[in-house]
Amino acid sequence: MRRAVEDYDMIQDGDRIAVGCSGGKDSTLMLLALHRLSKFYPQKFTVVGITIDPGSGMDFSPLKELCEKEGIEYIIKKTQIYDIVFNVTKQTNPCSLCARMRRGALNDEAKAAGCNKIALGHHNDDVLETFMLNLIHEGRIGCFQPVTYLSRIDLTVFRPMVYIEEREVKSSVRRTEIPIITNPCPADGYTQREEMKTLLKNMDTEYKGFKVRLFGALKRSGIDGWGEKDTIGEVNDDE
Repeated sequence: MRRAVEDYDMIQDGDRIAVGCSGGKDSTLMLLALHRLSKFYPQKFTVVGITIDPGSGMDFSPLKELCEKEGIEYIIKKTQIYDIVFNVTKQTNPCSLCARMRRGALNDEAKAAGCNKIALGHHNDDVLETFMLNLIHEGRIGCFQPVTYLSRIDLTVFRPMVYIEEREVKSSVRRTEIPIITNPCPADGYTQREEMKTLLKNMDTEYKGFKVRLFGALKRSGIDGWGEKDTIGEVNDDE
């Protein structure tokens, strides 16, 4: 994670970073890793864990207890996102609207907490799956950026886990016994992203090292801020 932070200049001295915490393995591990990195990293920064409660009945007390144990500031923002997505608008494709609403709520809460940056827990597999989703379903070559500046709300979003594979996340969470909160969402596990996960796994089995080469091609292409440091951080208000 530190290598990604330094490769893309993700953290500067004095940053107050909001960590979006869903309760899942990725964001919880990232919260702990960033907090512990802050103890010795040359650039001094602080982290704040922020959970956007969608109103689906999830119990975030294990995450709250973990933050208290580690000395991490933690905020829970209760919302009605679940009810709006599934009962009011009755979305046939709920994931897109839910993600936009949660992201907007996280941005607002980060600003209210005095943060200038937001860290999101997308790992290497998320990068590749997003790339393939864009290619197959939209006919375009692209991905989310490792670092994005949101000019309308004056926040910088970054993803410090983009070099870490999902299997490494699972292994670390299992070894350190980090508490993970199960998502009760009825759409969880039945998405186009899961299809891309299976496709990439099959391709990597058939062509050994395919995922590594695909990520290398993305970095060498320089698209969407994946190139050298002077090409990243461009304004993207569609984040």
